[in-house]
Amino acid sequence: MKRNFLLGLAILAMLFSACSTDDTADVVLNVNNGGTTSTGTTISGTYTSDLTLESGTDYTLNGSLIMSAGTTLTIPAGTTINALAQGSDVYIAIAQGAKINAMGTAANPIVLTSNASNPEAGDWGGLIILGKAPINSVAGSATSTSEIASLPYGGTDANDDSGSIRYMRIEYSGGSADGQSENNGLSFYGVGNGTLVEYIQAFEGKDDGIEFFGGTVNVDYVSVVNAQDDSIDWTEGYTGTITNAYVKHGANHDKGIEADGYNTDIGNNSNPMFWSKPTVNNLTIEGNGSTTGNEAIRLRAGTQGIFNNVSIQGFAEGFDLDGNQGDAPTGAGVLSNDLQVTDVTFTDVIEKMKNDTGNTFTEADFISGDGNGTGTDYATWSASWTVN
Repeated sequence: MKRNFLLGLAILAMLFSACSTDDTADVVLNVNNGGTTSTGTTISGTYTSDLTLESGTDYTLNGSLIMSAGTTLTIPAGTTINALAQGSDVYIAIAQGAKINAMGTAANPIVLTSNASNPEAGDWGGLIILGKAPINSVAGSATSTSEIASLPYGGTDANDDSGSIRYMRIEYSGGSADGQSENNGLSFYGVGNGTLVEYIQAFEGKDDGIEFFGGTVNVDYVSVVNAQDDSIDWTEGYTGTITNAYVKHGANHDKGIEADGYNTDIGNNSNPMFWSKPTVNNLTIEGNGSTTGNEAIRLRAGTQGIFNNVSIQGFAEGFDLDGNQGDAPTGAGVLSNDLQVTDVTFTDVIEKMKNDTGNTFTEADFISGDGNGTGTDYATWSASWTVN
């Protein structure tokens, strides 16, 4: 027993002396009274070489983990990363030119969560991915800077590739640095459509579940449950496709979708000027009932978008359109058929469309196929890897 304990201490000392704080994970050996050892690993820091996690190892994220340009973060199926419950400064960021390779399965999803014994929304930051696809907050090939980590994003490569994510669940995220700098569960900053994103869930986040800051990335099979701010948010000229999305509100929430044509804190500085215009296919948003107020989808600041096959349940307002005839021409998108809804079913919704755009149009100009929407088949594709 004593020999085993002393041997463990010797090994521990050698490992500590060999670790690098910049681009090598810290390894911690825990020796118990039985004389056996178990392994656990803490990860954080700025990595200038690839980081490959090992299946079956417990990981603790104890600060910011930033993957620099030219590196890849590989997370195998079934891996759980437990983030210290210390708020906004604990996050993972994939910088421009870096990649993430996180390929979970339905049976063995990848889970990013809080290490708290009683986890709560906002315990830690979240996952941030930054790419080189177009954004409309800057002109040409210029870049903007992310709210968290102050990393550059944006550019001219719509096909930029930031890696692959499949079957990933992000829990208890959204730690806030201040009123203007907030983490989301998963933030896409100028991410290109060469990036693969499928089967992702944001669960119990304090801020937005998933937010797109420009870019062209396509996401398939998206679940956002109990986000305390907006479940899905886009701004800065996002033009990708969202397919099979499910939103469920908890007791604390804001919008199911909040959509901006540009970031009103920065302005639409693109040249030539363009607006957010994603395509959203197979969307279900479940609220808490029409008597509780709130709108399912707010469209503002000139956003455009094409919605196909939508189911909205339990809201005072289905679609709330805000804008003007100047720098926020949301209504103009309806008149030009760049903002349209096809096949939608409203259940327990008082007002299907609210027009605060300054433009005159009818509900029929905006919505067609009322009563024909079925939304997404969430029960089928969410089985075994999501939490509700």
